[in-house]
Amino acid sequence: MVRKIVIAPDSFKETLTAAEAAQAIELGLQEVLPETVIYDKVPMADGGEGTMQSLHDALGGTMKPVKATDALGRIIDAQYSYVEQNKTAIIELAEASGLETIELKHRNPLVTSTYGTGQLILSALNQGAQKIILGIGGSATNDGGTGMMKALGVKFLDEKGGNLPEGGAALINLAQINISNLDKRLKNVTFEVVCDVDNPLLGPTGATHTYAKQKGASPKDIEQLEQALTHYNQVLTETFQHDYSNVPGAGAAGGTGIALVAFLAAELSRGIDIVLHETQLKARLKDADICITGEGKIDQQTIYGKTPIGVAKTAQQFNIPVIALCGVTGEGYEAVKTHGIDHVFSVTGLDDRPPNDHASISKAEALAHPFRYLKALAQDAAHRLELGKNV
Repeated sequence: MVRKIVIAPDSFKETLTAAEAAQAIELGLQEVLPETVIYDKVPMADGGEGTMQSLHDALGGTMKPVKATDALGRIIDAQYSYVEQNKTAIIELAEASGLETIELKHRNPLVTSTYGTGQLILSALNQGAQKIILGIGGSATNDGGTGMMKALGVKFLDEKGGNLPEGGAALINLAQINISNLDKRLKNVTFEVVCDVDNPLLGPTGATHTYAKQKGASPKDIEQLEQALTHYNQVLTETFQHDYSNVPGAGAAGGTGIALVAFLAAELSRGIDIVLHETQLKARLKDADICITGEGKIDQQTIYGKTPIGVAKTAQQFNIPVIALCGVTGEGYEAVKTHGIDHVFSVTGLDDRPPNDHASISKAEALAHPFRYLKALAQDAAHRLELGKNV
């Protein structure tokens, strides 16, 4: 007999936050199931778009506005989430240093900087943060995280003792790193870094060769940036007496990963693992009867560290059946059924429904009214699976 349902979806990209998706699912289920059913809504994320918002919603944070600089040094309005109860700040690098904030014609990793991300961290320290969860996806930078560290007190000096200008290209002139003014409060802060790539700093799979092109770099720029990061790594190695360049994720966010590891002793973790831990999903599933997860699109790629699979594997530990709801299914979506998901339902069909059912709902229509159709989908799934029977 169903007594408790855990609802743990990711965001539905560009349509619903994870919290909104969870609410739509709950309302749909309530149309079918008895009032005695308990719903536990747990907004989820896998480290990509919406991770800060999901953790903010799940942990009950308060958004803190900050005047910061974007990757080109322009003053912008940014924000991060702060959970007073846990003294935890949830920050996304993309908020201040993101690629999407820079117009295509202005993207230039030779000069873009992570300084604004450092300003957000500094603000969190001023709030009294003892733990910082930092998502480092979507950067517009290739500066090895030096801009971020400058904001926190580190000096990157040339041969004459002058401060280096912002950007990745300037690192070719790095002669000395001075950490004497690094903010002392950082010693008492634990960093959890959401890092969903394992690229090293250098080489053909490193930060520059893998990602700099999409940030606006030409082939000539790429060679220049690779040389600059190589030199930067040499000075880093001399400074810390350790080469961090091959740490998985060192090349994330244009090399920001290596700065977080070297300067701040941060741990780089998969996004879904951090979200599962911070939301305490395992403990919340222990006494559940059913788990419902989902995201905008479920396809073959879902099995590679995406939210529905992370949720399903956790539920599997307690033999809890898992239902996945989505806007649309893609090629190879059936693979999720070998990874802990029992049923898949999508707004536009092509799933566990009979053929041609809901064929009248187009993708455009679903995108135009996502809350309405996700609510209806949850109601429909409950009917089809007879979730209300004997409850």
